Amino acid sequence: MEAKKWAFAVSSIVITAVLSLLLLRILEAPGGQHAVFGDLNIIPAILQGSWSPGKTIGKDSVIAPNLTTCHESSELDIHVYCCPPKNGSDLTVFDFRFPDPSNPLRVRRPTHLLDDNYIAKYNEALTIMKSLPYSDPRSFSRQADLHCLYCTGAYYQQNSRTPLNIHRSWLFFPWHRMMLHFHERILGSLIGDDTFALPFWPWDIPEGMLMPEMYLNSSFFDKERDISHFPPTVVDLDYRCSFSESTCPERGLTPDEQVNANLAFMYNQMVSGAKKTELFMGCHYKAGEEGLCDGPGTIETAPHNTLHRWVGSSLNSPAREDMGVFYSAARDPIFYPHHANIDRLWEVWRGFHMDNDITDPDWLDSFFYFYDEKSQFTRVKIRDVLDITKLRYSFEKVDVPWLNARPKPSVQPEAARQILKTREIERTSQFPSHSIISSDFRSNRQTLDASVTVKVIRPKVRKTKGDREEEEEVLVVHGIDVKEEAYVKFDVYVNVVNETIINPGFREFAGTFVHIPSGVKLARRKTSLKLGISELLQDLEAEEDESIWVTLLPRNEGCINTSVDGIRIEYLR
Repeated sequence: MEAKKWAFAVSSIVITAVLSLLLLRILEAPGGQHAVFGDLNIIPAILQGSWSPGKTIGKDSVIAPNLTTCHESSELDIHVYCCPPKNGSDLTVFDFRFPDPSNPLRVRRPTHLLDDNYIAKYNEALTIMKSLPYSDPRSFSRQADLHCLYCTGAYYQQNSRTPLNIHRSWLFFPWHRMMLHFHERILGSLIGDDTFALPFWPWDIPEGMLMPEMYLNSSFFDKERDISHFPPTVVDLDYRCSFSESTCPERGLTPDEQVNANLAFMYNQMVSGAKKTELFMGCHYKAGEEGLCDGPGTIETAPHNTLHRWVGSSLNSPAREDMGVFYSAARDPIFYPHHANIDRLWEVWRGFHMDNDITDPDWLDSFFYFYDEKSQFTRVKIRDVLDITKLRYSFEKVDVPWLNARPKPSVQPEAARQILKTREIERTSQFPSHSIISSDFRSNRQTLDASVTVKVIRPKVRKTKGDREEEEEVLVVHGIDVKEEAYVKFDVYVNVVNETIINPGFREFAGTFVHIPSGVKLARRKTSLKLGISELLQDLEAEEDESIWVTLLPRNEGCINTSVDGIRIEYLR
């Protein structure tokens, strides 16, 4: 009998200790109290030892914010706190509903074609929005902080300690579409106009390659801009500057040359380098997998990032607030027509690739929260914003001259091949033991304080047209490590003969990597850059070559603190 009592006492002590440890681990987790009383499915996972911070519970791998976890997201000198006054878990949540299909279509027009009546109406709406108190979720400051919330890691993902970030993945396009949709409807409701639509800044076409005049006046003006980039300066979609203009490696192009350079750049980012969905949209970011997905699509890398920096003030070094850094970008009214053009380009690309829409439910069912024009706290899924007709808006059509701006090689392909072969033979004779730098840098990581050129073996040579059409050859620069929060830009070229003259206006250009700081210190993680090169290889007459020469060319001083693990070739269907 005594033995049974002793066994029972020992068992009780053990059970109590386990339960205490269990409760402690739950309460230490973000939203832990909610987990105790609500998400009880976390308990079996912890008991089995299968749960850890940053790990999603269960099979649900959609992305969503944990509204109870909003926190200061700055560990730098800049104080960044953009959390709303009320905890979202205390609010009534409304599921998104499509506008009435009988509602008039809101037509977004290009900034260079807007008339005085529209500008006056928009100015009135924006003036009212800016006059609203911060406690009103429709206010301009609260609208701006929405972007801060979702791009600085201020929220963790649901059931996880993983920070939620809507950049550098397939969340980029749909999240910004959601933000613009609600912002646009709020503006219209403030002036009682259900036809009001945001304009778009078409910096990708010659007529729109100046900062819009209307954004230099009235409520549209923001003092935190680079005044040297006001009209008549042509936008630079390939902008490289790290800090102030005094250290900026200006390219010295005439206005006409800059326009042509922009068109060639757009051709690569929209056409030749973006033939597959992942290349355009970014990597597949699923719940708890932030470390596994950190690769932006072509348009997000540039011109999205580069235009943010181009607009931001050169006097605010190194961040170039407002537009030049993510936490403050939406404080500048020009953020909205900039992103309206990004949204338009998504629709243009989808028109080119009508059978390439993403069908993964983990993407379609990922959701976020916004306030609508009635101040209702609304949960909206990505699947809700894929058909802009259902959202009751459209874009006025403009020409896309970049579609016919396919660049040519800087050197005739046959001559380039001979020069590169001669260089390889010469190097082999001089340095027989290490004639070619391996494309796998992991044993000796390459810092981009100078250009790096390596020979990359192609795993397979696709000799038939059918093989080439079936899958896209992809150049992958992997393990990109930006060691400090800085603006970093380097270009990637194939079979370059003369680095001193090469630029994105030539066919050797495969793509660019652009890192724009969020303005806060997030957990540092490595990035991958994926570039479609099938058309490039065709134009360089290198389709049947067993290897190619790849050059990483640093374009600003931020590259000094950037390193790369290696370069390889993959294939996407």
